Amino acid sequence: MFIDLQIHSTYSDGYFTPTQLAEFMRRQGVKVAALTDHNTVGGVHEFVNACRRYGIKPVKGLELYCKFHGRRFNILWYNFDETDPELHDMLRQSQERRRRYARVMLSKMPGFRINIDKILDRHNHYVPINHIVDAICADHKNLSRMKRELKTDFPGEGEIISRYFQDKNIGVLKNSLIDFERVIGLRKKIGGQLILCHPAKGGHIDRDFLASLKSEGMDGIELMSPHHSYNSIMLIQRLAREFNLITTGGSDFHRMEGKGYRLQKSWEYFKIDVKYLRKVDKIIG
Repeated sequence: MFIDLQIHSTYSDGYFTPTQLAEFMRRQGVKVAALTDHNTVGGVHEFVNACRRYGIKPVKGLELYCKFHGRRFNILWYNFDETDPELHDMLRQSQERRRRYARVMLSKMPGFRINIDKILDRHNHYVPINHIVDAICADHKNLSRMKRELKTDFPGEGEIISRYFQDKNIGVLKNSLIDFERVIGLRKKIGGQLILCHPAKGGHIDRDFLASLKSEGMDGIELMSPHHSYNSIMLIQRLAREFNLITTGGSDFHRMEGKGYRLQKSWEYFKIDVKYLRKVDKIIG
């Protein structure tokens, strides 16, 4: 049975609405799916209803940027009470910080034709860097300038982000981090499972750090991810067994790529079969 426990909608940095995502998942043959937008649950209700219409079992989800013992990492949170006021307060504070960070970075781009308020007002929840880039590049003069400065006729999203939003000499657009201890405390109130998200995305897994997260209350680790190499997947399987962790999988789907590329979406090369995931029934039932 195919499942997908990490996808993103227009409520954060995806390009499909929650309803469009549910319909897309149906066409891929997915039987269980979780919307895991960044630091927002704004699209959860729509996604749950759409999944039920399309015969998909929905899982309430969320992806958070966290910090713990000086480390930054992402977690996936499933099956929580999404109506809890304390959760909404925590997310709102995070969203407001992110908006302030984005405003500062956009103000550091003199010479570009940018309406900062107009760009930020498009996003009532999480402010996504990829959509900011899209808005700036929509102006042909901005795009022409980027081509000159990056010395390429086809500047990629990653190149643009690195040059204009991750240059330490200019400034770095920070993620709005939430203390992991705060998440653990809230989880005791509203329930759910906490999963370390794509831990090998940076190419290295710290066993000792994983052990410390487990001791704090982390329930599992994402195994199947397009960000992981085969070798890292083998390592994660061993660590999951050692620490008695749930393993999950997700395509991290955001959009169709367009631009004439042969590969258009992660589902054309990457699928997640539930049979490979340890104790995932604790999440999907």
